[in-house]
Amino acid sequence: MTPDTIPTVAPGSQRAALPTMKGSWSADLLSGFLVFLIALPLCLAISLASGYPPIAGVYTAIIGGILTTFLSNSELTIKGPAAGLIVIALGAFMEFGGVIGGAPSDAVRLANQNAYHLALGVGVAAGLIQLAFGMLKLGDIIGDFFPRAAVHGMLASIGVIIAVKQIHIALGVQGLKGGPFTQMAAIPNTLFQAFNPEIALIGGVSLLILFGLPMIRNRYVRRIPAPMLVLLVSVLLGLAFNLHESHNYRLGERAYVIGPEYEVNLPDSLFAGIAFPDFRALTDPSLALIGWKYVLMFALVGSLESLLSAKAIDLIDPWRRKTSLNRDLTAVGLANVASAFVGGLPMISEIVRSRANIDNGARTRLANLFHALFLLVCVATIPSVLNHIPLAALAAMLVYTGYRLASPREFAHAYMVGKEQLVIFLTTLVTTLATDLLIGIAAGVAMEFVIHAINGAPIGGMLKPLITVESRDERTSVVTVEQAAVFTNWLWLKNTLDKVSSDRDVVVDLSATRLVDHTVMEKLHELESEYEHAGRKLSVVGLDDHRPMSKHPQAARKKAAAQVR
Repeated sequence: MTPDTIPTVAPGSQRAALPTMKGSWSADLLSGFLVFLIALPLCLAISLASGYPPIAGVYTAIIGGILTTFLSNSELTIKGPAAGLIVIALGAFMEFGGVIGGAPSDAVRLANQNAYHLALGVGVAAGLIQLAFGMLKLGDIIGDFFPRAAVHGMLASIGVIIAVKQIHIALGVQGLKGGPFTQMAAIPNTLFQAFNPEIALIGGVSLLILFGLPMIRNRYVRRIPAPMLVLLVSVLLGLAFNLHESHNYRLGERAYVIGPEYEVNLPDSLFAGIAFPDFRALTDPSLALIGWKYVLMFALVGSLESLLSAKAIDLIDPWRRKTSLNRDLTAVGLANVASAFVGGLPMISEIVRSRANIDNGARTRLANLFHALFLLVCVATIPSVLNHIPLAALAAMLVYTGYRLASPREFAHAYMVGKEQLVIFLTTLVTTLATDLLIGIAAGVAMEFVIHAINGAPIGGMLKPLITVESRDERTSVVTVEQAAVFTNWLWLKNTLDKVSSDRDVVVDLSATRLVDHTVMEKLHELESEYEHAGRKLSVVGLDDHRPMSKHPQAARKKAAAQVR
């Protein structure tokens, strides 16, 4: 789920008294438990999809919940592994020589183990870079620089990659190799020829629950955590099919093999799964190019996703508390270092679990801590029960997650904001599918830059706008922007607005601009809400001579050629 899909709360709602940890522990305990029910299967699923052992994602959520609760001031976000980083984690694992779904030979096990430890070394380095980002106060810069259409295109591409890979596993086809386009091309064969009927039944029922439960309008049914219901039903089906023992079965004229390779495999104890990083990927010349590429991906994409999630959750916090993005990024970076040192996945502020946290009545950071403690107790006490979870059920959850990231609604939203936004969105998506995330996001940024130049924005003005600040009266300051107000120079405008005294209203005059893009329009809209909650007023004027590029209220605005002359 992206920030644009989350509704905001009406200004001033429920702001009477800020909740305290001491007075809110019971509400946070309940919410932490309900979020734990959602987090457990997702942690296992994300780990397996990343090429890591299933326990890795649980380590991540436990460490994230315990450490960041005391280091960050983000009150309602839940920290843990995220589907958005699967593509990077799996890419690192595969490029370091990992083998997904290979025969259980000693050579395969050794290749997977080596790749896993090398990926952990990359995770430590990426966490240290995130820690540096936070300490150098770069959180706001990272969160505000990238254009929204490119970010949404990146997330949609991640969703496509996850869904097209996991659909095969949900239907009982393991070990299928190849990139996203190869995986797409293989779907018809999996659907009609290669599927394993009993495993496909588990995956199909899981998908039916995940897609069908939200459609039921009964408020009591809607409170049932769909991932936990999937686990209960799928475990019962797995027991009925005797997945825990290897055997053959026949359906019609075909024979199928089934066994524990289709179930989760957790260590006997919480400490037995601990693994330590191998830093050769950062120092060995034969591996360093791959290693540092993935360090950069983890640090940038992970930071961007985490910051956007934290900002989105602030918008729906009933008390409108504001997260210090730099402090939160520092906390996430430190927790990522700790997680990678014991065998965990990278973590972010995860949007779906954070939204569930709010919906379940959480009030403070204690909910994040409680969800981590419930995970700790569960995995430490009943690993043998968790080993009966079918992989097909976890794969179905990721297919559903991938669909939500790349749903038709995301394409429609981009088109409604403006045709040029759809072009940027599709450029990022297709380039990412064909190459990787870094090249994809760079292609999206470059495309938006080209479109702005075609629409008349001067090159110099796109990099650094001409901004003047004047006092209209004793209460109001006027900030005038010339040439262009676009994503590449938003930070200049934002810094100027931040320097205006906190007791003054602000008028942003855009009459002298040739182009105002969607990213700036959206961010100014967000600032209007922030100012209102702070008892101030921000007004945007000077757009009467600009033509909106669509009917969307936050569409880009372009001044007519005659007006420019």
